[in-house]
Amino acid sequence: MNKKYFDKLVAILKQKNMDAILVAPSEEMEFIMGHNTHLCERFQALIIKNDGTYFYICNLLTVEEVQAVLGPEIKVYGWFDGDGFIDTVKKAFEENNLIGKTIGVNSTERAFIILQIMEALDVKFVNGKPLLEEMRMIKDEEELENLRMAARITDESYEELLKFIRPGIKEVDIANKMNEIFKAKGADEGFTMVCSGPNSSYPHYAGNQRVIQEKDMMILDWGCTYKGMCADMSRTVFVGAISDEERKIYEIVLKSQQAGVKAAVNGAFIPDVDRASRGILEKEGYGDYFFTRLGHGIGYSVHEAPDIKASNPRHLEPGMVFSIEPGIYIAGKVGMRVEDIVAVTENGNEVLNKASTDIKIVCPIK
Repeated sequence: MNKKYFDKLVAILKQKNMDAILVAPSEEMEFIMGHNTHLCERFQALIIKNDGTYFYICNLLTVEEVQAVLGPEIKVYGWFDGDGFIDTVKKAFEENNLIGKTIGVNSTERAFIILQIMEALDVKFVNGKPLLEEMRMIKDEEELENLRMAARITDESYEELLKFIRPGIKEVDIANKMNEIFKAKGADEGFTMVCSGPNSSYPHYAGNQRVIQEKDMMILDWGCTYKGMCADMSRTVFVGAISDEERKIYEIVLKSQQAGVKAAVNGAFIPDVDRASRGILEKEGYGDYFFTRLGHGIGYSVHEAPDIKASNPRHLEPGMVFSIEPGIYIAGKVGMRVEDIVAVTENGNEVLNKASTDIKIVCPIK
């Protein structure tokens, strides 16, 4: 078990008057338990109680594997396919005094399983995701240092990528080059997104086969993983040339991003941070073309709490780390984004990404 965060989660359960939390196979399980198992239609979960005790329920095919991880002193309840899982869940919940109690559920447990348990047992299930987010929202100094290193490696990859990008190669070639650079610099692969030409207008474009052409604009969105901590950065690059309109839009996006960074300091109200950035795009007439949140938390996952958006009514605290990434997206035509990771400090904030945000034109047309 990750003792530091396990203890923090137990304290949060007590604070929120929640009796237990149920964690199905997931990144969340791996984070807490140091182990993850295959998520399938068979019910299995780690259940942590607010007194600091815990147990596991799984199909017989996984019992030995889980028992080896948790050790012989932790109870693992196994159920047989031919019998179904409800009777085993009932036994486990009765033995652990969870009948009639309130139990949080993590982000990967399936509704059909929770509904089956609720139909058979007197238990109340509630959304447990916010508790798991709260558990690791504030980063300690070791985690911050690893986030800095992940950001630094991602920064350094940018200049190498600019030398590699040219007309005639595919988006996937650039993505593969990103991962090649990460490995060479001692980091693990993270994620890569290359959105060229009209694909740049899709904020979470999922393809990778378009061929890069002259006069393309391109959003690069990528980040490595270093000692378990993630990086995330976006830059907009121009191939061959940049038009006057593109330059204008880019400068507006950059101004918006800088305003968001400036506002994201200790004690700031998150909706005000969103407003500081979004207001610039609205004033320039592009408000309708920025339809995503301003940012997302980052750490052990690329996307975690806190979300930087108007509907998140909390204040920033030291140790929170998140992206500031406004963009303008005109479907099928234009897409531009600038993204940096920001860590809140006692006296303001620290921008982890140092890569240039100047306009970059690769392979300029002579």
